[in-house]
Amino acid sequence: MYVISEHDVAYEDNHLVAINKLGGHIVQADETRDTTLGEMVKLFLKEKYNKPFDVFLGVIHRLDRPVSGLVLFAKTSKGLDRMNNLFRKREVDKYYIAIVRTPPPKKQDTLIHYLRRDRKRRVTMVYDKEIENTQYSELHYEVLGEVEGYYALKIQLVTGRTHQIRAQLGHIGSPIVGDNKYGYPRGGRRRTISLHARSLYFIHPVKREPINILADFPSDGFWDKFEDLMREHSS
Repeated sequence: MYVISEHDVAYEDNHLVAINKLGGHIVQADETRDTTLGEMVKLFLKEKYNKPFDVFLGVIHRLDRPVSGLVLFAKTSKGLDRMNNLFRKREVDKYYIAIVRTPPPKKQDTLIHYLRRDRKRRVTMVYDKEIENTQYSELHYEVLGEVEGYYALKIQLVTGRTHQIRAQLGHIGSPIVGDNKYGYPRGGRRRTISLHARSLYFIHPVKREPINILADFPSDGFWDKFEDLMREHSS
């Protein structure tokens, strides 16, 4: 079992802890019964602070299993309630980096679609117009540049629907590298796709100060290709 260490912690205070998740790990339990990131973080906090009993840990938001990057947890019930409220009110700025092989038609754009979850097939369906049982979905993207035939996109997620970035990019013909569920011709290594939750910005709901959390990219030989490009667009 993978063990969380200080190296994986992108931010921590009395109320919150942000983990830089590896692609392939699940945030909460599913039918695989694999150890969850939440369980790993609880064990880490228990050992770090020498807690004799179980520690409180609240899941504030989630990342898909194959996605890497920031996952924010609450260490207190106050932190959980107040952060949940910030997410509900869309007062958290969420930025992602996606790598695609086929660039979008525009260098930057806002994508607005209507999404519906197909639970049987476990995919998110995308529609250009609102129909029954769909949810309004919006994101902004900017093409940062190209490296060896791959294009890096910076994405600001406005709404937070299941598989939203993956489904919307696939719908416009720019599937994420490794995401064969949404149009890429082959799957990624180790259950991963080239989508990284890069940063979170919000006003701390308890301390009332601005918090900007940044997650390093995976060191897997592929993301390393984009180091120079990311330094040019550091955020």
